[in-house]
Amino acid sequence: MSVEKFDPKTPAKSGSSIAKESTTLDIPAKMIEEQHNDAVKSSEANLAANQGAKVGFVSLGCPKNLVDSERILTQLRTEGYDVVNSYDDAELVIVNTCGFIDSAVKESLDTIGEALAENGKVLVTGCLGAKEDEITEIHPNVLGVTGPHAYDEVLNQVHEHVAKPKHNPLIDLVPDHGVKLTPKHYAYLKISEGCNHRCTFCIIPSMRGDLDSRPVGDVLGEAKRLVNAGVKELLVISQDTSAYGVDVKHKTDFWDGMPVKTHMQQLCEELAKQGVWVRLHYVYPYPHVDNIIPLMAEGKILPYLDIPFQHANKRILKLMKRPGSSDRVLERIKKWREICPELVIRSTFIVGFPGETEEEFEELLEFLKEAQIDRVGCFKYSPVEGATANGLPDHVPEDVMEDRLQRFMAVQAEISAEKLQARIGQEYLILVDEVNELGIVGRSYMDAPEVDGKVYLSDDYDAEPGDQLWVQIIHADEHDVWGVRVED
Repeated sequence: MSVEKFDPKTPAKSGSSIAKESTTLDIPAKMIEEQHNDAVKSSEANLAANQGAKVGFVSLGCPKNLVDSERILTQLRTEGYDVVNSYDDAELVIVNTCGFIDSAVKESLDTIGEALAENGKVLVTGCLGAKEDEITEIHPNVLGVTGPHAYDEVLNQVHEHVAKPKHNPLIDLVPDHGVKLTPKHYAYLKISEGCNHRCTFCIIPSMRGDLDSRPVGDVLGEAKRLVNAGVKELLVISQDTSAYGVDVKHKTDFWDGMPVKTHMQQLCEELAKQGVWVRLHYVYPYPHVDNIIPLMAEGKILPYLDIPFQHANKRILKLMKRPGSSDRVLERIKKWREICPELVIRSTFIVGFPGETEEEFEELLEFLKEAQIDRVGCFKYSPVEGATANGLPDHVPEDVMEDRLQRFMAVQAEISAEKLQARIGQEYLILVDEVNELGIVGRSYMDAPEVDGKVYLSDDYDAEPGDQLWVQIIHADEHDVWGVRVED
């Protein structure tokens, strides 16, 4: 049997080795002892000064919120605060909330209540923080409330309630890539805040504002620091990755002494030079996305696109204030796959949007069958306070939404199972996420962390998180695959 071998990025192999010379310094033993004693005294003094400067942190919501949490935590650690993971040890607790849908709002409010009950001193930030009255009405005893990406305000509030510790930069070391909440081998790279779209089911712009692109030099600098720290996969995120740089008219910035435009394509081209997996999330299918597909075909970035189509029926898309039509989308998907046959597309959809008829839902199912999308998430419509879709007529009953959700997922399960069966016998490079009692658990280029499937190597334990292995697929179900290790 012929085996197709696919590596989304084939790094160049070095043909030489470098021997490092060692240097020995003659330092008197007494001097070493004195320096050691001074360091111990300094450490003890620092620990004493930091007593009580302990902050607890709870991060809820999406990867974009996770990046906000990482920035706050990095600054806390830079200032010498000790971040602890228990209510009892903390002098204060920060809750970074999500407020996108009702279930997320409930989880955020419940978490704030738990933190108040267990600790008593709570600061609230994040998306739900944009609705301060909603929080203080239920939890009037919170110490302060801030909205999303309000990093300086959060730190100022912390200073008010927990004295800034005496900071010794020789002891309180913070890695130059900052504090990360993801495993060491992958990281989310946020390229912008906010969104210029006004989808009727979404309130993100009212909480996070309009599009605000980060300078491309800052983004690339962060990417380099992450890679230097051992990150093997960069997951590019934003509210609208395709719109990167629109707000600044794609102005030219500088990176490593070279001009680079604040544009999605130029960003991808530069990230590709980092020599790690680059995965794109939340990509709107604007025309210039066509120019990204050749980069995937050439192995420069992962052949993976996360595009939130949301629906296929033209009338429903118009009610949602979403761009595109199913016919044009199908044509473009076909074109993309001709250029890059290994392309994997992930998407999300909403069923039961106000006014959705049975015929319009059936059209969505037909689109799903024809598009053959690889990875899919589906949600029942959920009214969000402040969303304009709430005022639309003909809301779909809960039992009808549930029925449509189950039918949708059944169709997608068949598509996914068939696609994964076709992978049996093929070889893929995987990134190891963990090794547990059952064996190695990893992901191929087809799988984003948390939301997609996994690759399992049963009874194989000889690996560490972050390792990359060649694996031949031997079994598949509707979502995951199983494999065995093969030689490079």
